[in-house]
Amino acid sequence: MTLWKGAPVAKAMVEEMIPGVEELKAKGVTPRLAVIRVGEREDDLSYERGLTKRFASAGAEVETAALPADVTQEELERCILELNGRKDVHGILMFSPLPKSLNEARARALLSPAKDVDCLTDANAYCVYAGKAADGVPGVPGYPPCTPQAVLELLDFYGYDLTGKNVTVVGRSAVVGKPLAMLLLHRNATVTICHTKTRDLAAACKQADLVVVCAGKAGLIGKEQITPGQSVVDVGIHVVDGNLCGDVDPAVGDIAEGYTPVPGGVGAVTTSVLLKHTVDAAKRSI
Repeated sequence: MTLWKGAPVAKAMVEEMIPGVEELKAKGVTPRLAVIRVGEREDDLSYERGLTKRFASAGAEVETAALPADVTQEELERCILELNGRKDVHGILMFSPLPKSLNEARARALLSPAKDVDCLTDANAYCVYAGKAADGVPGVPGYPPCTPQAVLELLDFYGYDLTGKNVTVVGRSAVVGKPLAMLLLHRNATVTICHTKTRDLAAACKQADLVVVCAGKAGLIGKEQITPGQSVVDVGIHVVDGNLCGDVDPAVGDIAEGYTPVPGGVGAVTTSVLLKHTVDAAKRSI
């Protein structure tokens, strides 16, 4: 079994981006991400701390527009439009879900596609599903969601060739499962999408070369659903009895050929993808 850890992947990505950041700074441009956070959810705060540290390691910057939990739709939209118009802000990340008192779809629609570094807008989502190159649509960079892209970055780092592979994606969310399936298809994999209502989930998993689990249910996949020699990527993250765990039983690692741990797997790469997209957006802004 090969443990596919995320830390070496993230480190390599940052090191690769540092020269580009320095070149931008020499031209008077510092890559900057603006985070829109409504309220103070602990998972948002934790992610914010992690991405701020990651950006700083490459010389890039993060600023936070911290809005109260009872912010009005008008105030939120005013914040988005202000960040859209600032030339020193190259990427915008809005934490979700927003409070139910807010219209999240309307807020997402206001985001500038050029600054949408986590695929929150329909314009960038279109590029992901259509398989367009980054320059395929004027003014729309086509950045995919960071977590699905992190899965590809991890597989690339460990030399896993997706061409011709049978891949089962367990999860159908709009932010991970569905876009990940599209990205895998663009890499010439044959993709099966499953979910918690799939009638024979074990059979769907066992027929795959690679199983990617992103269903949002702790311990959903165990050894009985995996065949020795398969590779398994666990995208889930949960806190159970005070401990972090994923969608996959860690015992799967005993029989898998390649396996991502939780914590320390895909999640460790996500902030580096966000950095990569922001640096690219900064380059495009010149």
